[in-house]
Amino acid sequence: MSDDFTHGGSIMTTHNDDDSGLALALAFLGGAMMGIMTGFLLAPRSGEETRRELKGYARRTEEEVLEKAKEARAALDELIGRGKQFVEDRRADVEAALQAGKEAMREKRDR
Repeated sequence: MSDDFTHGGSIMTTHNDDDSGLALALAFLGGAMMGIMTGFLLAPRSGEETRRELKGYARRTEEEVLEKAKEARAALDELIGRGKQFVEDRRADVEAALQAGKEAMREKRDR
């Protein structure tokens, strides 16, 4: 689901993709598991070599997952910052409108 709204003359779109990150992580882990199982079935290596290779694969996968988590966190922090700025801008607009309304009421009353 996406909603469009304007901010400063440009259209901003919000997406409600709460499950997309979870789906991506599950797909990644599922692919990793399939790769490991295929490696076990097709590996013409000794057990020691296979274990060493799997440890290396697990270490590389862990590093990749941690890197993706850092990237996701940075993107989330940036999005939160933009959201806070948007709310602050709207608050200033509402406060200015209220102040203008109060002044108009005073002017009308003082006539």
